[in-house]
Amino acid sequence: MSTYISPVPMPADDAEAPEVCREIYGMPAYLHVPTPDLAASADFWVRGLGFVDFYTLPGQVTHLRRWAFQDVLLVPGERAPGHAAGTPATGMAFSCVLSQIEEIAEACEKLVPGCVSGPEEMLWNSVELTVVTPENTRVVMTAARPIEPGGPAEARLREAGFDFGIPDRSA
Repeated sequence: MSTYISPVPMPADDAEAPEVCREIYGMPAYLHVPTPDLAASADFWVRGLGFVDFYTLPGQVTHLRRWAFQDVLLVPGERAPGHAAGTPATGMAFSCVLSQIEEIAEACEKLVPGCVSGPEEMLWNSVELTVVTPENTRVVMTAARPIEPGGPAEARLREAGFDFGIPDRSA
């Protein structure tokens, strides 16, 4: 079996985000987002969510990327309708580091007031920020928190069956 090293840094309060990946690769997964305005959508994803315009075929597709395997294809189409009033039709979560959460929240809120909720501390030891984009896509930016040895997050996760490969210090 081969070993794969994730582009996502280990959880730490001072974790640094990796550089944008500009390599060409087969995308194992990506988000396909229809939009009536490719340029405006690309601007929001770039200036708000921290993606780069990897390439654009004018009027056909804009391929956006953050880290390796965080790809989004913006394509011409109608804004996605919600399942209920104000409910996004689709969504995806992207990893980030803790220092990016507030930066992304401020940038998105400045571009589209009212599009951000959170950040919120999650039981699985992450901080999550939810953004509803102009295309009505729910984007969750999630940053893992470090697990304090013997702390409440470690206990909660051990109770759920996670094995950290280290002895349980709470006993």
